[in-house]
Amino acid sequence: MLAKILPVLILTFFLSACTEEQQNRLSRLGVTWLEGDYKVTYADGSHVKSWMVKDSKVTSEPQKGYYYFWIKTEDGRKYVQTPIGRTYIEEM
Repeated sequence: MLAKILPVLILTFFLSACTEEQQNRLSRLGVTWLEGDYKVTYADGSHVKSWMVKDSKVTSEPQKGYYYFWIKTEDGRKYVQTPIGRTYIEEM
């Protein structure tokens, strides 16, 4: 039982010691390898654009400041790249 709880306690302690910005960076990196369904929204002032990423992953490149992903279209697949600072990702 302790073996199951210990990793969670260590992770909780680690995250509580991080600043909010560090936690945001860690959560962005966590999105990199998760595969599933996501709603990705880019918002800049009144300009808002959303995409549905189905059964795929959203990859981040924090050094360059972008998320990138593929979406399915009527013509096949389309590559999309959005700035991390103005993009919101929701797991569906």
